[in-house]
Amino acid sequence: MEDRVILTARYIVENRSTVRQAARVMGVSKSTVHSDMNEKLKHIDAALYEEVRGVLDYNLKVRHLRGGIATKKKYKK
Repeated sequence: MEDRVILTARYIVENRSTVRQAARVMGVSKSTVHSDMNEKLKHIDAALYEEVRGVLDYNLKVRHLRGGIATKKKYKK
């Protein structure tokens, strides 16, 4: 389990990915990625947790922009 948490965290930091993208690549659910990053990672590696938290906080701030872009692409077709 710890290996999965560390691998997922590194993937998120290196690729600046969202929870959904990380879940798809790792083959687990969004809920699993969320609980791994928010609950388990801080007990395993606090420094890595802070890096992941930065990426996830950024994604949270810009999600409304991504939603608008996705809607624009959808209706352009």
